[in-house]
Amino acid sequence: MEKIRQFFAQKLNLGSASNESLKVLETVDFDGVMKYIRDGCCKSVVTMAGAGMSTSAGIPDFRSPGSGLYDNLGKYDLPRPEAVFDISFFEKNPQPFFDLARQLYPSELKPTICHRFIRLLEQKGLLLRHYTQNIDTLERAAGVSDERIVEAHGTFHTSHCTGCRQRYDQQWMKDQIFSEDVPKCESCGAVVKPDIVFFGENLPSRFFRLVQDDLKKCDLLIIFGTSLAVQPFASLVDRVPDTCPRLLVNKEKCGRPNLLMRMMGQSGLEFDSSSNYRDVAWLGTCDDGAVAMAAALGWQEELRRLQGEDGARPEEAA
Repeated sequence: MEKIRQFFAQKLNLGSASNESLKVLETVDFDGVMKYIRDGCCKSVVTMAGAGMSTSAGIPDFRSPGSGLYDNLGKYDLPRPEAVFDISFFEKNPQPFFDLARQLYPSELKPTICHRFIRLLEQKGLLLRHYTQNIDTLERAAGVSDERIVEAHGTFHTSHCTGCRQRYDQQWMKDQIFSEDVPKCESCGAVVKPDIVFFGENLPSRFFRLVQDDLKKCDLLIIFGTSLAVQPFASLVDRVPDTCPRLLVNKEKCGRPNLLMRMMGQSGLEFDSSSNYRDVAWLGTCDDGAVAMAAALGWQEELRRLQGEDGARPEEAA
């Protein structure tokens, strides 16, 4: 057994020597990451976002026990919960998806404090790119520029006819969803599908085109509200340089490596490892994390002003 352990330790670099030469943080904690930003050590911040960034906007997540969407799909008589987002199932029966879309699509979409924080990063000239799993377009509503956003799992921002490929805008699709009818093309009568990525479909070409260079340039990775359970999105954490600090803002730690990940060449996030020199977890909601960062960076007033743009009380960002 000891020989087997030694074999895997050698192959997987388990228990390797210290990473002193790679350290860029004075302290491997939240304060250390904030000082790294204040000291001007990062110019190309990449952010990753999952459903946790949008829950305070009234959009439920998928996997939370009891309250997640996947736990509340019994009435649709699906072969499995994920089938509602399976392209082959959608082609046979699109009705469950559009019924669910009304829950995913609040009538009044307002960006969260965390979405505003992403915009603030852009205004500071620090945001290289924002990669999101979310399809709710709240980054756009917060004022983040299209160029900075990569909607890895697609978006409700546009839709296309599954027959003739005619394009429809977000307002048209929203009107159709709340009319409780399956959207049909005005030209050919085929079903119109939002440009979100279903299981069985490829991710947008923009994701693959930009991820190659963006992650190489990244000098700070901030991960908001994702379980890092879905590939290839989760693998982005392994694409940044070894000298790049990685901050997770989430209700629980995730993305930690297991043996299978290591065998596949993925190291994951090393929060509790004795050799950790760059991974930090801030546990709490995305909004609270954004407020904590703004406070640590002296950006509170700017964040308040941004949050007040859509009529929200400025103290909500305090």
